[in-house]
Formats: sequence, C-alpha cells, structure tokens
Amino acid sequence: MDSQTLDSTKLYLTALKTLQSEAPPTPSLPPLPSSIPHSKLIPHTRFLVDAFRHAGPHSHSYFLSHFHSDHYSGLSPSWSRGVIFCSHTTAALLRRILHIPAAFIVPLPLRQPLRIDGAHVTLLDANHCPGAVQFLFSVPRATADAAALRYVHTGDFRFCNSMVSEPALAPFVGADAVFLDTTYCNPKFVFPSQEESIDYVASVVESVERECEHNSSDKVLFLVATYVIGKEKILLELARRFKRKIHVDARKMEVLRVLGYGENGEFTEDGKESNIHVVGWNLLGETWPYFRPNFVRMKEVMAERGGSYSKVVGFVPTGWTYEVKRNRFAVKSKDLFKIHLVPYSEHSNYDELREYVKFLKPKRVVPTVGLDVEKSDSKHADKMRKYFARLVDETANKQDFLRGFLRDPGEKGEAGFKAEKVVSDALGPGQDMEEEEINALKKTEGDMGIGPVVAVGLSSFMEETYAQDPTLLNDEEKEKIIQELTFCLPTWVTRNQLLDLISISGSNVIEAVSNFYERETEFHEQVISCQTPVSTSKCCSLNGMDSLAKPCLNTNNTGKNIDIFPSQDSKLTNLRHTVPSPISPAKRKRSTDSKQNKKAKVKAKSEPSGSKQATITRFFSKVIPEMPGGTQSDNSEPKLDQSSKVEDLLPTDDGQMYKDEIDQFMQIINGTESLKKYAITIIEKTKGDINKALDIYYGNSENLGEKQISVQVESKIDRPVVKKHASEELRIVPDIFDQKVLKDNVDATHLSLPPEKYNPKEHACWRDGQPAPYLHIARTFNLLEGEKGRIKATSLLCNMFRSLLALSPADVLPAVYLCTNKIAADHENKELNIGGSLVTAALEEACGTNRLKIREMFNKFGDLGDVAQECRQTQRLLAPPTPLLIKDVFSALQKISVQTGSRSTSRKKGIIVHLMRSCREKEMKFLVRTLVRNLRIGAMLRTVLPALAHAVAMNSCPTLHQEGTAENIKEKLQVLSMAVVEAYNILPNLDLIVPSLMNQGIDFSVSSLSMVPGIPIKPMLAKITNGIPQALKLFENKAFTCEYKYDGQRAQIHKLVDGSIRVFSRNGDESTSRFPDLIDIIKESSKPVASTFIMDAEIVGIDRKNGYRIMSFQELSSRGRGGKDTLVTSESIKVDICIFVFDIMFANGEQLLGFPLRLRRKYLKDLFYDEKPGYFEYAKETTVEADDACLTCEATLTKINAFLEDALRSSCEGIMVKTLDVDAGYSPSKRSDKWLKVKRDYVEGLNDTLDLVPIGAWHGNGRKAGWYSPFLMACFNPETEEYQSVCRVMSGFSDSFYIEMKQFFSGDKVLSKKPPYYQTREAPDMWFCPQVVWEIRGADFTVSPVHHAAIGLVHPSRGISIRFPRFISCVSDRSPEECSTAADIGEMFHSQTRKMDITAGD
Repeated sequence: MDSQTLDSTKLYLTALKTLQSEAPPTPSLPPLPSSIPHSKLIPHTRFLVDAFRHAGPHSHSYFLSHFHSDHYSGLSPSWSRGVIFCSHTTAALLRRILHIPAAFIVPLPLRQPLRIDGAHVTLLDANHCPGAVQFLFSVPRATADAAALRYVHTGDFRFCNSMVSEPALAPFVGADAVFLDTTYCNPKFVFPSQEESIDYVASVVESVERECEHNSSDKVLFLVATYVIGKEKILLELARRFKRKIHVDARKMEVLRVLGYGENGEFTEDGKESNIHVVGWNLLGETWPYFRPNFVRMKEVMAERGGSYSKVVGFVPTGWTYEVKRNRFAVKSKDLFKIHLVPYSEHSNYDELREYVKFLKPKRVVPTVGLDVEKSDSKHADKMRKYFARLVDETANKQDFLRGFLRDPGEKGEAGFKAEKVVSDALGPGQDMEEEEINALKKTEGDMGIGPVVAVGLSSFMEETYAQDPTLLNDEEKEKIIQELTFCLPTWVTRNQLLDLISISGSNVIEAVSNFYERETEFHEQVISCQTPVSTSKCCSLNGMDSLAKPCLNTNNTGKNIDIFPSQDSKLTNLRHTVPSPISPAKRKRSTDSKQNKKAKVKAKSEPSGSKQATITRFFSKVIPEMPGGTQSDNSEPKLDQSSKVEDLLPTDDGQMYKDEIDQFMQIINGTESLKKYAITIIEKTKGDINKALDIYYGNSENLGEKQISVQVESKIDRPVVKKHASEELRIVPDIFDQKVLKDNVDATHLSLPPEKYNPKEHACWRDGQPAPYLHIARTFNLLEGEKGRIKATSLLCNMFRSLLALSPADVLPAVYLCTNKIAADHENKELNIGGSLVTAALEEACGTNRLKIREMFNKFGDLGDVAQECRQTQRLLAPPTPLLIKDVFSALQKISVQTGSRSTSRKKGIIVHLMRSCREKEMKFLVRTLVRNLRIGAMLRTVLPALAHAVAMNSCPTLHQEGTAENIKEKLQVLSMAVVEAYNILPNLDLIVPSLMNQGIDFSVSSLSMVPGIPIKPMLAKITNGIPQALKLFENKAFTCEYKYDGQRAQIHKLVDGSIRVFSRNGDESTSRFPDLIDIIKESSKPVASTFIMDAEIVGIDRKNGYRIMSFQELSSRGRGGKDTLVTSESIKVDICIFVFDIMFANGEQLLGFPLRLRRKYLKDLFYDEKPGYFEYAKETTVEADDACLTCEATLTKINAFLEDALRSSCEGIMVKTLDVDAGYSPSKRSDKWLKVKRDYVEGLNDTLDLVPIGAWHGNGRKAGWYSPFLMACFNPETEEYQSVCRVMSGFSDSFYIEMKQFFSGDKVLSKKPPYYQTREAPDMWFCPQVVWEIRGADFTVSPVHHAAIGLVHPSRGISIRFPRFISCVSDRSPEECSTAADIGEMFHSQTRKMDITAGD
C-alpha cells in the first residue's frame, strides 16, 4: 500500500486481525445515524472528529484532535470500533495513558498531505496542548471537473500570527466551512497573549520571593493548577527563569515523559526539591461559571507538603477567570493564601477567532463548542455565527444559495450543507457519489421545500445558461432562460424586465436574480408607474406577460377588498407556502403622496437593508390553492385536547385506502394540522401518487378547486399560477386557509362598554365561526389591570365571555382556565413546573435579546411580563405572526405540564418560544405572566364565575335588559351567580361546571350537579372565638357539640366507585402517595356497605409504643412527602398515623351537605366499624343539648372548660364547637359561625395564630449578619388580590432556619423592587415573591399607620398590626393565597379581649 494513500477499512480489518484468530469479514457500513452532531462529521465523508461517544458500525474513520478528556471521551482500552487518526504525540499518549491497542492508532505527520478514503487530509499544529492539531480536509466532488470541497476543523486551538503564513493553509482560504473552536466566542473574552500571561506568573513569583528575602522566616509555596496535559509552557518558563525543578505527581510525570520533557530535569516527583508545585485543575477552586476559591483545600495542601511553609500563592491559568481590575489581573486572598487568576488560555480569544475567520474567509462557520451546538438547529450556534457575519464569503454563500434552485446534481454549497449527511450515508470509504446518491440528493432537496421542477427540471439548463451572450441566443434558448427566472422572481415582473435582467447579467441566471433583488424597489416602481385604469399596454409592452401583470393589481375591481398586502392579522405560519407582497416592507410604510417625491432617490440608490430580509423569502413563495368550498371551516382547526387524526378527516372510502400515502405526504411537506384536509384532497385526486401530489402542491398547476379560475399564460412561460375567483376579486393567499381570523380596526376598549351596550359579535375582534384569538383575552386582561372594583371587573369579563359564547363556544372553557391562571382542577395536581429562568431563556431566543438586557429591564419594571412586552415591541418581524388562539395557548400549557424526564426543560422551552413568536399587542405580557403564575389582573374565581354566569344569562336571553327593571335584572343575575359559585363549591371542577352552565343557561341550578368521589371540595372552616363564654352566647338554646382540635393535617378521604381510596389536603392537592398506611386503615375500618364516601378527618402522628401519645405536627411533617411519580413505602415510614374522623359529606351516592351534623354522624358510624385506638378513631367529643346551652348554666361551663383542659393535655390545639341540629349543614369553603374554634390564649387578647406570608426582609446585623432578619409578613386580600403587610417578625427562628431561608429566598424568588400588589409603607432591603406560609402568634392587635392589613375594615386609613409577633412553624399544606385574609384579621381584631379606641390619635 502506498505510504501516501490510506484506506480506513483496510486499516481497520488489519487491526481486527490482531484481536481475532480468524480474518474478519469485510464489514458493510450502514447509513450514518441522525444523532451524530453535525459539528463532528465532515460532510461528504464518514470522517468523525472527536466523536468517539458516537462511534458505531457506520464509520471506521475517527480523528482525534488532541489528548483532552472532553475530546477523547468514549475511548477505552477495549476500543475496536475503528482506526484513530491523530498526531504522533497524541498517539503516544493514547498508548501509554489510555492503553488503546496500538493497531487501532494511526499517527499522521504534520504538514504532509495524505489521501485517506479518497480525501486529502493534512495536519497542522493547533497551538493548544502538546500534540494538538488542526485537520484540513479536501473532499472531491462527484464530478471530476468540479473543485474539491474544503473543510478546516480546528479542534481546540489558539490562533497565532504564524498561522497566516502557513503554506498548507493557503489552499484553504475560501474553504466551504471551518469547524471552529468557539470556547471563547464572545466579545467579553479578549484576554492577553500567552506570553504576557506567562510573564505575569513569573513576575509574581519573583516579587514574592524578593519580599521573603527580607524575612527569613517566610517560606512560600507556589501552586500552579493544570490539566493532565496542557499549560506546559508556563511550567517550562518557570523552570528556565528560576533554574529550579517543578514538582509534579507521578501521573503528571508519566505524561511529561511521553511528551519528551522528563529527560532534561525540569520536573521532579520529590516535593522537597522545589517550592513550585503543580496541582490538579480544580484544587484551588471551581472555575465555571465563575471562580470560587477553595482556601480550605489550600491550607490542607500546605500542611500535606511540609517544608514549614508560611503562606501559599496559587495560580489558576484559564480564560474563564479573566478579569482586569485597575490594569492588573484579579487576585483572591484570605489570610495567608492568595490565588492569582491568570488569563492564560490555550484557546483563541474572541478577537483571535475573528482574525482567523477573516484570514480563511470561509463560506460557513460551524461552532464546535457551546450550548447545544451539537444540534443542527442550535440557536446558540446561530448566535455565534453572527459574530462572523461580515468575515465569511457572503458572495459565495449567495451564489450557493441561488444554485440551490438551479443546481447541477454534482454541485452543492450552503443550500446543500444540511443535506450532506443524508448523501454521505450512502457512501463507503473511497467511494464517489453515484447516480443513486445523486437521486437521493434530489429527493432531499425536494423534502427541504425546493420543488421537484426546480430541483430537477431546471438543472438540465444549468450549463447552457450560466454565461452566454444574450445577443447570440436564439428564441428557444431565450425562453428557457426566461422560464428559469420566473421560478425565482415575483409574479409581477414583466417580460421586458426579465429581458433586461438577462441582458445585464450576460445570460447568467444567478447574476440576474442577484441583480433583481438589489434593485427590486426600482423594478416595482416601473410596474406601478405603468399601471393605469385605462391601459397598461401603452406604458410598457408586456407581450405575453400582459395576462400576468394585470391581475397582480386588479385594476378592474379597485372598490373591492383586495388582499394583496397581508395585514398584521394575516395567517403567515410558513413563508415557504406564501406569496409575498409585491411591495417591500420598507415601501409599505410610505404614504401614497410621498411615492413620487422619493422615486428618483429610490432609483438612484438601491433599497436599504430593511427590505432585504423579506425579499430573500420570495424564493420560497408559493400560491396555495384554497380548500374546496372557498372558505375555512370550523373543523379545520385541531381539537382542544388532541390533534386531529388522519382517520377522522378522511372524507371518502378512497381516503381510507390512502392513509399511509397521506401520512407520508404530510411528513414530506412538514405539514401542520391545517393542511390535512387539503392533503387528503390532493392524494385522492392523484389516486395515491405522492409524486403527482407534490407537483400539485408545489406547482399549483392543476386541480385548484371548483370556484377557482387559473390565469392562463399565452406565452411558453410556465409561471406559478395566480388565481382569480368567479367574482373577479384577486386574492394573494398567505396560507392554505386565507380567510383571516382577526378583524381589522376593532377598538379594544369596546370591552369596557356597559353590558347592555356591548354587542358580542360586532365588538369582537374576530369573525363568526373562527376559533377565538388569544388577543381577545389579552385585551381584556390589559383593561382589567387598570381596574380595582369588582363590579367593573365583572362587567369586563362578562363582555369577554359573551363574545366567546356567541362566536366560539368551544373556547369558553379554556378561557375560564386562563382567566383563573389554572390549567386543570386543583386536585389533578397539574403544574407547569417552570421558573423565571426558563421563561427568560425562552424570551432570549424568541426576541433575540440577551439575559443582561432582560435583567436591566426587570430591575426597571419589576415584572417579567412587562419586560417581555418591551422586548416584543422593539422586535422587528419579517412577517406578521400567526394569530395565537386561546385553545392553542391552553393546549400548550397542558403540554408543558406533562413534560418530564431527560430534556424536558428543552421541550418546555421550545413550546414557550413557539408561543412567544406568535404574540402580538399585549399578548406577550400576559402570556409570560401566565407562565410564571402571576397574572395580576385582580380577578379570581369568585369574580370569573359570576361574570361567566352574567354572560350566559345575557346571551341566552338577549332582551334581558328590556324585559324588567334594573333591580329585577340585578336580582336574576345575582341568583345565577350565587348558584354557579355554590355549584363550584360542591363540585370544584370547571370541566363539569362550565358546560353545564352553558347548556342550561339562565335555568342553571345547583340541584343539577352533585358531589363526585375523587373530586375534593373545599373544606368548611371555623371562625375564631375569644373563649367559651362567647361560644355559649352564640349557641344559646341550640344543641351543640365540642370536639378535640387535633394538631395534624386536615384530610378529605374519598372512596371511589371502583373501590380505590384517595386522600386530599385542605387545598385540594392529592396526597394519597404520602399515606399508604392510611389506605390500609380505611379499608380495614369501613364496612362492606360503604361503597362510596367523602369524609373529613385529621391525620395525626401517633406514638403507639407510648400509650398512643399524640405527636406534634412538626413530627408528622418529617414523613416522606411522596409525589405523583414516587410513593412513600411502608418500610420507609418512621411516624405512624391515626385517623381522627369528624364528618362525612357524601355516602353511597347521597349528598349529605344539607343534613344536620347529628344525622351526618349517624351516617358516618353506619359505614364504619368501631374505633381501633391508634389507627382509626372518631374525634373525641362531648354534646350539650339545647336545654343546657345557656351562659347561666354553671354545669355546662364547667363541663366545657374541663373538656378544653383535657384536649390541651392530650397535645391538641384546643376544641371545636359546632351546632348539632339548627343550621348545622356542611358549607364547603365557607368560614361559618356555626363552627367555632377555641384555643388557649397566647396572652389575654390574641386568641389564635395567623397564617402569614413573608414578602420581604432586611439584612441582619450583629450575630444575624449574613442572614435575613427581620421578615416582613403579610396577609392576603382576595377582593383586590393584594398582599397587605401585618408585622415584622424576628423571634422564634433557629439558626438553621435562618440559613435555610437565606438559601431559599434567592434567585427568581427575589424581586428587584416592590410589586404594585404589595400594600405597605415598610421598605425592606429585599422583596420576595409570595412562596410560603408561616404560622405567627402574637400578643394582641393594634392599629398601625405603617401596615395595611384590613385597611378600611377597622380604620378608614390605617391597617392592623400584631404586637410581639413570634414565628411558630411553617404551614406546608397552604398556598400563599390561602393564608389569613384581611377579613380574618379584621374579625379577630374586633373579637380580641383587650379593646382599644381606634380613633385615638386621629
């Protein structure tokens, strides 16, 4: 075998023989898998660079750029997947360090071209680490006379000036691509040269040792952090300058010996021979994403190394740590330790990368390092490529782009770059592209959106049309060139203009197209100036083109709606399927009056860059036929919960036969749901012939629908068809369904009209029968944000729902969910599980901004929704976005909630980015607020449901406002509103409530719905009382019962029809997985007759080994929490539980809410066996009959006081007092005075604890420095959706809790400024997002001018505060919105025993 020619397959087979006794068979190469990163695959080959993790039977040719673990990852001593081409130094390291079999390693010389598998490969020094090389690949094309494709793969490299004069690189100037080491591809990374950094290290060592000479007791240990291989230049220079050895460990010494450094005595393994020691890379501290020094480890190293060192100086040489402060490098110091952050890098900095690309001037830069650069659609890679936008060969890129439409099968450029891997799948080592592969390329081009006629038919004219003198062309040749041009240019271009372009470009089609788009505005001005109502033929002779030019302007129907320029509301989902406006975006902004004045200027100078973005998309513009029938139907949109299936859309038996063909067709055209019906129609007409269907789809040459009249061209030019309707009205179709969803010029403020003046159809922003746009909701939210009163908010929401009911009823339910900031019923435990950081990352990608700018705006606005809106408003778009639909937003949120597992974050981000890119007006603002669960529109369920009820009533009875007096109407609406809210209380599932309300209308009744086991209701709540006498006063002459108030977790236990048991917390979250032992206890305790039930209970920790001692809530909280994917196992349970049952609301299909408590207790005991102590017990109770229920009855007072003392001795919180017979029903979600709670007074005055939310904090002082203390606590006002401050709290916390809260309240949980929905006059150092609920106890209440809790309820301008507040515990089963309300605090203030004069001080 020629030493200059290598065959990887033969080398591989030879290597395999060394492992096997028999000669292995010649392996066949399967196609390359799509999972191979494009940054590691050399196009048109099977060469894989630094891609050992992607090794497989698909390749035998592996290239290793250098010996760093992130590049050789995947190699092991058992490697046998293929041969490894590398430098001699790297080969030695592979053998000695990794013990790779030598037979599989092929060392290559530097600067000597070798032929490997038909391609020429040259290695150049990369100036990185020893043995690191760049690879130069010259890959022949399919045709012998075509120039070879040239690729440069830098591996990791540091650019230096000597590379510019490297002879081997000269032929690669203008390379097809450079695979670039983009480690520091960011303008912030502009660090000094290696020589400067090395000199800095040496100078520091010299100056420190000079200082030590004055103090003989000082002895310094120098530590230099390095990789296993790399940074050798620093070590060698220190050894040279200071004439001393450098200490390294045994492993490093072995590497150095392989590199040839061990023989000259620069290094030693004896630590006593030198005070300059080499240490592992992260020993001095973590360097990514910022440097974090490890002084503790430095102290340990100083002790380990001995030598009586008094101080340690470390050096961390890397570009990641680059900081310049006052013209010196950064230094981290503590006590006797210093760490110098030296910007010594073996990677190119930003300026050097640009210098190298400028020198090579490649057609394309392929980043090899960075976030997700291994993906073909990497946004991060696209961002990095922009740094080299003006340095790559743009002219060659433009020509390659145009050749994508006029390509000879053997030629490929930028347009074919992404398809090259597909082609290379069919190539073996040493093979060229045969006819089969060329056909594969043609198919790939078709799949990429290049029409079959363009990709195949035009290629036959390529050689003839590239450069011919137009005066020498005969008519037939001229027509061929004109025909090619028509495929690339807009339909309004006249024949004379085509001829001019051919003449100017010397018959070169590519040059002609380039010339046109540089002067597009001028050409269009000519057409406009020639177009008059009288005659167009007098202005310019169009010959056979007349029939094309005239319809484009439709002068015969100037009074009709001509949709030539798609407005902001047009559906432009896919530019490949659209016909562009004949006027550029920049031109569209100008008024008609200014056109003539600027005409000369436009002619003199080509259009500025503002229009270039739009014009380039004209290559992909198509006129898509309408659906048969002319207009879009409701059924064209996918259903809310799932995509439409092809089977559901097939209209005929023939369609069923072609299901596979339809699926294949949709996959080829990358079609959306909206194209399925059209695809079915085409496939049926072509009898399942996919190729014919594609011709129709891309060419629109036939079968365009019954009502469509194709404009026939009399000349031989076969242009894309321009359609006319029978009405002669021209319509340029922006999408397969071109009827616009949105109306033009609809005033958003119509929503704020009084309900009697609002017209749900005329004032809506979309058309009847169309799906409702998210814009409708966004406009409502925007108006709601500025409103405070509930009446006005209800009116706005009512108008919004009325339009939905009238025009798009299917969107009402998702709209209700979006208004309440929910994606499902509470008990379904569906959460988006996304934070502000993910939304910020999506915002960066969608709006093309950066995180720093977002942070600056967030500091300014304090709201991520406002930031997103600002980003969107400053973003210039190529075309108006597709209208975002309500159901699409809701469906996307549901998809986000179910994303789990690996890459789920990436999938969530992709969904969010897709939504963001479709936003218009205020949609972005409220979409982002929805994502971060902070809608801030002042509307909760108690507002949304009555608004929906009003809307249903008014729509079901349009003449409601004319039929009765205002009072009668108000009463009817109130009755319906109360019915809906009550229905939600007993069946909190919008999926059931909303459809029922819509179906029954004004006749809706609570009796039509019933509780359903498995759907938890909101629990009934108790009011506080300041003692037993007050309870007796309220229940005087009424039978009542007293029950222990256990210190546990409230639980609602359901038995479903299928026999399963489910457990829900007080806020509706399912906690079944947390209590597997509860399920066993309930099943054992319930009688066979208990088929279904819903009961109320308290789960309490119990110590069964010590007399069934009741444990505290904190001890119960130590149990594992479980989750929807994880169960608490019986073996892991450390705290046993006892279930104390005290009420039942549903039994065997019968709803018991209206039954008195005495009767409900009977039902309860009929369904369950007797108590089992420590497992299943009824809440301990005592009954007081009506005759004994009076304040004057001493026996009753004594009885209840004794019962309270017993409860407190049993570790209970107090007692509950409940009426038994009169008004003794169960009222879900209501805090009723039919249930009272009596607790031991903290001091005389405040009778109960409060559940409050920390909304801010101050930085601690003294012992608490570094922590947060005190915290600012707040209650919640559901009427206004505001948090109102109550007090500062700084007592009751442990040190560990302070540390935990310091870590918890960080990142996204810290706000940059006070939100508008926080009401207080306090000014803490930090503002927090409402995240947790704490139980707070205090002495009593007082009126406060600073705190705003219950402002207006007790005092007209002052709030209520707590004196001597103290932290008790975290309340884990409550959300921030379920904390104590302003009304609770107002009521507690009035009930406290220590009365005060609230007018004092006024």
